[in-house]
Amino acid sequence: MSVSIHPSAVVDPAAKIGEGVSIGPFCVVGANVELGDRVRLHSHVVVEGRTRIGEGTEIFPFASIGHAPQDLKFHGETSELIVGKFNKIREHVTMNPGTEGGGMLTQVGDHCLFMMSSHVAHDCIVGNHVILANNATLGGHVHLGDYAILGGLSAVHQFVRIGAHAMIGGMSGVENDVIPYGLVMGERARLAGLNLVGLERRGFPKEQVRSLRAAYKILFASTGDTFAARLEEVVREYEDEELVKEVLEFIRAKTSRPLLQPRMENGA
Repeated sequence: MSVSIHPSAVVDPAAKIGEGVSIGPFCVVGANVELGDRVRLHSHVVVEGRTRIGEGTEIFPFASIGHAPQDLKFHGETSELIVGKFNKIREHVTMNPGTEGGGMLTQVGDHCLFMMSSHVAHDCIVGNHVILANNATLGGHVHLGDYAILGGLSAVHQFVRIGAHAMIGGMSGVENDVIPYGLVMGERARLAGLNLVGLERRGFPKEQVRSLRAAYKILFASTGDTFAARLEEVVREYEDEELVKEVLEFIRAKTSRPLLQPRMENGA
């Protein structure tokens, strides 16, 4: 399968170009870049740094992929950006490689959609089937689970973890960790329930969803006991339930950020 490179594109001879790659007008591809089979750069795309783009990924005009991180602690270390297969990266998207302080790697999974002007900062780890809507931004060191969705104009604080299948509403500022399957909204984001629409769309068994809802009610909708006591109750009653187990593992994991909580009824 032949490679198509527009005459106006600037491709370093040292770059590794897979079969069937298409590089459109005025694109720039650096020396340490690797483009997998059937990658398509539409036009005016810049891919620099130690960057690998997986098979079938499509990148639209004016995206900047792999340039130096926006981090004053970065001093030119040989960090990487790895983007998986069959992603769609729309106009003006920016993705930065890792830093010494974050494991030297930014990694994006497969089958993701990054809509216009979304941003993946240094040292982020992004799962599969993730969607960032227009102008959604990830601070450095964010971990984003599979099938998570970030609404337009949302922003995630550095070091925050967002669990699999979570839904972040548009214009939300997320400062704390979001449990898997969580639903988040608000300018200063709060946990607003479970992503029940997403659970239904992805065909989770109703029995598992019922157990997850019951566990969520104990953890976040009960009053009186401490959170630690409520957590112990969920462990006793639901630890063997698959979806609940995932939430428990997320809560128990080591993290530098607190857990996002619902807003109290009295507005506290």
